[in-house]
Amino acid sequence: MKNLLAFCEHELPWMVETIERLVRLESPTGDRAAVDACGREVVRELQSAGGQVDVVAGRDAGGHLRARFGAGDRPVLILGHLDTVWPVGTLGARPIRRDGDRLYGPGVFDMKAGLVLAMTAVRALQAPPAAMTGAVTLLFTSDEETGSATSRRLIEDEARRHAAVLVLEPPLPGGALKTARKGCGEFRLRVTGRPAHAGIEPERGASAVHELARQILAIERLADVHRGITFNVGVVRGGTRGNVIAAEAEAVVDVRVSRQEDAARVAHALRALTAELPGTALAVTGGIDRPPLERTAAVAVLFEQARAVAEALGRRLGEGATGGGSDGNLTAALNVPTLDGLGAIGGGAHALDEHIEINELPWRAALVAGLTRRIWEGI
Repeated sequence: MKNLLAFCEHELPWMVETIERLVRLESPTGDRAAVDACGREVVRELQSAGGQVDVVAGRDAGGHLRARFGAGDRPVLILGHLDTVWPVGTLGARPIRRDGDRLYGPGVFDMKAGLVLAMTAVRALQAPPAAMTGAVTLLFTSDEETGSATSRRLIEDEARRHAAVLVLEPPLPGGALKTARKGCGEFRLRVTGRPAHAGIEPERGASAVHELARQILAIERLADVHRGITFNVGVVRGGTRGNVIAAEAEAVVDVRVSRQEDAARVAHALRALTAELPGTALAVTGGIDRPPLERTAAVAVLFEQARAVAEALGRRLGEGATGGGSDGNLTAALNVPTLDGLGAIGGGAHALDEHIEINELPWRAALVAGLTRRIWEGI
């Protein structure tokens, strides 16, 4: 492990320069030209590292990058994403800046630094004196931040061909890995009613807004925090004027579940909701599109391998759960051992203070490289 760490420490200037270069190539999801411009820079780096790279077209999104290295019967898939939540032009108001050991910039933590960690790990595995003794695939997608609609099939197909999946998403505070993630989905409730004049003939009306309020309370009663089942009605729309009884209303509901067994039950409960007020009708659409990443025995074994690698590097490694989803949810649902949160240490994902800790980069890259090697060896 020490030789891997020494290589990564030597490469720190390259890592920082490459991270800054990728951050400057702003790549918001849905802006195909911007994402592909960032992707072309990543392709050059992957090819210079000896990867066999191909670009898989994304429907309504930028291209997804796949790079293969080495050969072996226990291949490892390393997952990352090119897209960020920040629109082009954000750098004008929030340019890249360095403050001591911290590097700030939009998308630096989630997850341009993760991409560079992955590339550094592969380069370390190829560095003398050790030759590359296994196979690794780097898959960098372009639509993770909006649910991976165009990349999901590609992710799942690749996961099935690999012995394990390592996800370079940001870790928990302090660098702890994510061994559990909630599944998530979005439902839309549409209520129709009957309009009428609110002052002259209110009895002729049936308020869609009033009915929606009742449904929101019913949804609230479905929550079970102890089982990790939560709902958030994040968007509400309805009505046209204050003196008109509303004919239409709708709500968008975010749903999170910790266990796959609860996903179908929660979806059924939402679709079974019925209107209470005479003259109103309810329609429910949507679903849970990211299954939960559960801490299975296989995930626990993979974490113990990572913990042992970190210990050999002189570090202590923790684990934990999070309510947010990632592409690791998709691979874990296929029963492919998946470990998440292997990205750069930092903070402020999707926030104005987004940053990474520069001096932590080498050991995080060495951790990914060392864990990949242990998976190859079946340790």
